[in-house]
Amino acid sequence: MAASEPWSPSSWKSKSIAQDVEYPDPQHLSKVLSKIETLPPLVTPSEIERLKYQLGLVQRNEAFLLHAGDCAESFDACTHENISAKIGLILSFSLILIWGARLPVVRIGRIAGQYAKPRSSPKEKIGDREVLSFRGDNVNGLDPNDRTPDPERLLRAYFHSATTLNHVRGLLTSGFASLHHPRDWSLNHVRSPSLRKEFEHIVEGLSDALEFSRTIGADAGGASFERGGGRGTVGEVDFYTSHEGLMLEYEQALTRAVPVGSVGQRKTEGGSEEKAFYNTSAHFIWIGDRTRQLTGAHVEYFRGIRNPIGIKVGPSMANDELVRLLDIVNPLKEAGRVTLITRYGAGKIDAYLAGHIAAVQASGHGVVWICDPMHGNTQTSSSGLKTRHFGTIISELTASSEFTGELNDEGFSVTECVGGSMELGEEDLPMRYQSFCDPRLNFEQSLDVAFLISNYMKKERRGAAPAAGTDVLYKELSRQSSQDDH
Repeated sequence: MAASEPWSPSSWKSKSIAQDVEYPDPQHLSKVLSKIETLPPLVTPSEIERLKYQLGLVQRNEAFLLHAGDCAESFDACTHENISAKIGLILSFSLILIWGARLPVVRIGRIAGQYAKPRSSPKEKIGDREVLSFRGDNVNGLDPNDRTPDPERLLRAYFHSATTLNHVRGLLTSGFASLHHPRDWSLNHVRSPSLRKEFEHIVEGLSDALEFSRTIGADAGGASFERGGGRGTVGEVDFYTSHEGLMLEYEQALTRAVPVGSVGQRKTEGGSEEKAFYNTSAHFIWIGDRTRQLTGAHVEYFRGIRNPIGIKVGPSMANDELVRLLDIVNPLKEAGRVTLITRYGAGKIDAYLAGHIAAVQASGHGVVWICDPMHGNTQTSSSGLKTRHFGTIISELTASSEFTGELNDEGFSVTECVGGSMELGEEDLPMRYQSFCDPRLNFEQSLDVAFLISNYMKKERRGAAPAAGTDVLYKELSRQSSQDDH
């Protein structure tokens, strides 16, 4: 595939597609997609451009990227309690990072659209029955009797995404993110005394700093917000949404040609506004490890949209293949355009990471590197439940983690991964094991991760830690985790 070949939002249809969904009624699918094409965009081009700029800062080591959320969202989890808890946890995590690293944090949530999942096999065995695999709420149902792909679920995905995003926007513009009361974000769900103490230490230091700022008149905006005025620096944050761009029919239906950034700031030589194609289903979407074929449909679609994009990179990715993929999706080598999401598994980092970094550096491409420490480290407990161990997650982690703020009916955090400050064991997994897809870190384990990274970066900032190379951070976090486990 050549990057100079003509592109359109539908040109992917001429390519072979992996992880395709076969609908029994194509006309029904077409009718639903036509409806989605007329619906308003979920996000705006100006927001997308802002994220792209901020990812350029991350690429230059001037900011830190936190990409967090669920492996797969469910429609049923679209509630005030769950959405608020997830946003609160992300805000807590980012505050801890900022406190240690003294760097701005770019927050991207796997939320408001992460309803589809690739699967290793199109069918699965449940009891003595073979049924179609569960592909996520926007394709079919978890119930074995509800596995026929239904196009109406794409409409439900749009409306659940819109509802979630609307609530997130409402939270973030109503003072929920204000640094004046960070205790409201997640401490109600944290039972670990050590984590409470560490977080309280940050909150007390922050309160002192804000009080000093108010005294000298530097925080008038934040104070006036509590009385209905402007939010100011401490009262607002940027927050972006993301999901895997798996269902290309849905992504195409929400792809719109509009002036760049929707502010008319760029014009062609003839004087007309330059237009670009934006995927308006989310600010950031990524290509999965199973759909990144160089001549495949997903790479074809992704190369033409203006959004910043992610690419999952694992052990099956050859060094030269990675460079060729970057040449296709980012021929102009734009800053902030590509984020590489590594998912090797703790036992394979040494064999692949250094080679991938060297190949990208030699190619002249600038990218953002983040780590998905979850999907390469899944194991099966003695009881048959899928789980992950905190220690192996930490040993792979460099810059991000997948975690959940989701609560069960009693308001408790999930128990799906073992280890961490609460010392969860396999015997604890059945207590609140709720995942219908992959196990996730809970509140305490997520904050454990945040403090490990924050403390390491604080030491580095003060000259007490080795220079921050990706491999060095892997090893240092693994060492800290081993000490904590013992």
